[in-house]
Amino acid sequence: MGKFVITQRINNEYQFNLKAGNGEIILTSEGYVQKASCQKGIESVKVNSHDDSRYDRRVAVNGKDYFVLKARNGEIIGKSQLYSSKTGMESGIHSVKSNAPTAEIIDETLKN
Repeated sequence: MGKFVITQRINNEYQFNLKAGNGEIILTSEGYVQKASCQKGIESVKVNSHDDSRYDRRVAVNGKDYFVLKARNGEIIGKSQLYSSKTGMESGIHSVKSNAPTAEIIDETLKN
């Protein structure tokens, strides 16, 4: 089962990572100034992850494949890791689709 993990960056912005059941990070968010915005980002991933048209498949300057997940308004919600093949990237998209809708949310910013 997947997990959304909320953390805080060194610059105090909040971010989330969607992790697959094996612990691998499959999607990383942008930085958010407010935790509530980060939580809304998670909800947006849950809503939009099932729709293949929300995935923008891209190629990085180093030639590696990656994808971004966009909300209905076109804003990027999260970005994948870099993959060595299109097949790997498509597997990553499939993993987001299968893990995001039911993923639990773990807020690591609450730990001291």
